[in-house]
Amino acid sequence: MLKRPLVVRESDLSLLVDLYELAMAQAYWSEGMDDTAVFSLFFRELPDNRNFILACGQQNVVRVIESLAFTDEHIKRLESLNRFQSGFLDWLRGFRFSGSVHAVAEGTPLFPQEPLLEVEGPVAEVQLLESLVMNYVHLESVLASKAVRLTFAAGDRPVVDFGMRRTHGVDAAHRSVRAYRLAGLAGTSNVLAGLDFNMPVYGTMAHSFVQACPDELDAFRAYARLYPGTTLLVDTYDTRTAVRRIIQWLKEEPEVRIGGIRLDSGDLAAEAVDCRNMLDEAGFTDIKIMASGGLNEHKIAKLLSAAAPIDGFGVGTAIGVSNDEPALELAFKMTEYADLPRMKNSPGKQSFPGRKQIYRRLGTDGCITQDVVAGRDEVFDGDPLLKPVMKHGQVPEDAIPTLDDQVRAAEQMIATLPQRFRSLEPLGENPVVISEFLRALQKDTLAKVGGG
Repeated sequence: MLKRPLVVRESDLSLLVDLYELAMAQAYWSEGMDDTAVFSLFFRELPDNRNFILACGQQNVVRVIESLAFTDEHIKRLESLNRFQSGFLDWLRGFRFSGSVHAVAEGTPLFPQEPLLEVEGPVAEVQLLESLVMNYVHLESVLASKAVRLTFAAGDRPVVDFGMRRTHGVDAAHRSVRAYRLAGLAGTSNVLAGLDFNMPVYGTMAHSFVQACPDELDAFRAYARLYPGTTLLVDTYDTRTAVRRIIQWLKEEPEVRIGGIRLDSGDLAAEAVDCRNMLDEAGFTDIKIMASGGLNEHKIAKLLSAAAPIDGFGVGTAIGVSNDEPALELAFKMTEYADLPRMKNSPGKQSFPGRKQIYRRLGTDGCITQDVVAGRDEVFDGDPLLKPVMKHGQVPEDAIPTLDDQVRAAEQMIATLPQRFRSLEPLGENPVVISEFLRALQKDTLAKVGGG
């Protein structure tokens, strides 16, 4: 076994496949099966606690696909498995994805049976992409779908990501911030990801600094001196006592600037009320109150329904692992091969054959009224959501917008969600209609393969 780096290198992503994908690729190669296949990435049902999924990563992964290649080192490692013929390994040496991809825009709200993306190309090439594409899109879509719920709960108050330390792996900790930005979060504590994805970076202080100083007020003085306008963590010992000390200190030294205080434990609503009253009575109405500590969208909604005077929220575990719904049952299924429709008919997993398009219809209020999942060549009223982002293995110039443009577009698309879909409670409503053409194609395809 070769010594490996601590993290997966981008140049090694071609090996990030499940074994059966390589095995099937060799079977296609061996049988001379190289016709064009179409695979669709979608989900059949929403998780119990989601009314939609915020699709993320489906365009970003195309950049990964574009650069996939098998090096001599990769081939050597595959040879060690004693499963692959030399001719097939030579085929892998020359592998470059040559197909096309249609995908919805980053940050698009989607519903069951709507493709996040569709991949077309020689069947073995597309098959090799399955697990990589699913893993890539799954992470960002799951975390973005959690993050956007936090923004709904917080309303006009900012939500900041504090989740890096409990996110499942460093790659997830990094790419999650891209998803959070698309979902509308205000910032992150993650310095690398914040810099990479042009997201504001925020941080206050830890209890350890207060504990390490001779006195709590000494810690506050030192931090304020080093970071004017900082936010001070006030619950290391006793929150209300700490705030009273800050007020007295600020009165004695009016040149000191404090931007806010952070509450991280206890009865956040009661503490926020008391702290706000103390600060306002002392004339420090501009000092903001931020809350953190085990928060999720339901706790934030409860705090705001109780009129807690909290100006912003930091959320860690709940967002970093999407702990109420950590998985989305994505499926990557063949829908066409050699110009013929294909489908799966397993119980509970029946799919619709053929290349597809989604038409989104908006009402006079600018909100979604209906989505039509149709055949690729059908035309309906509404905005077509699936757009070409890769042709012949290359990403055309301007096919994928900049992240800043994607964020602005995602904000507009999220704004089209009717209020009922923004509810934190399960709605059980699906605005998707399957076209008659697709239903007829499914029935006809099933009859031809002996299923009906």
